[in-house]
Amino acid sequence: MRLEILVSVTSLIGVGLGGGLSYLGQFTAQRQAVRHQANELADRRRTERLAVLREFIEAVQRAERTAGEKEDTDAWWARSEDAMDAVWIRRSMIKLMFGPSLGDLAQENARALNAAMNRDFDPDDSTARWAFTEQLEGPRNAFLHAARAELG
Repeated sequence: MRLEILVSVTSLIGVGLGGGLSYLGQFTAQRQAVRHQANELADRRRTERLAVLREFIEAVQRAERTAGEKEDTDAWWARSEDAMDAVWIRRSMIKLMFGPSLGDLAQENARALNAAMNRDFDPDDSTARWAFTEQLEGPRNAFLHAARAELG
């Protein structure tokens, strides 16, 4: 009788141990899957954020070039409005994806560009044509520094 009880208890311990190890294996696999999904999501978000930053920087560059080519023609004014619209739209995406800290710096950059578009200068003075770029350096550098910090 003792032997039967010992065999039953040993079997019961084996079943319990096997079930516990099986549960532990499933639990570990599930945690790894969750971690893997979180890493994939973080990678996708980083890629999206980089794309938004790149689009903003490209729009700013196009607007800066347009400001440097300023002429008092309807065609130029239409190009400048298109360039600034692109900057403002992408600035909104920066604010959406990164929050107000980087969004506010993008807005300062956009405002400086807008002022450059509307500036008065002597069109025959070649140095005056691009003098506005000095006023863009501060907002541009502040934005780029903050974006680099944000991306870590």
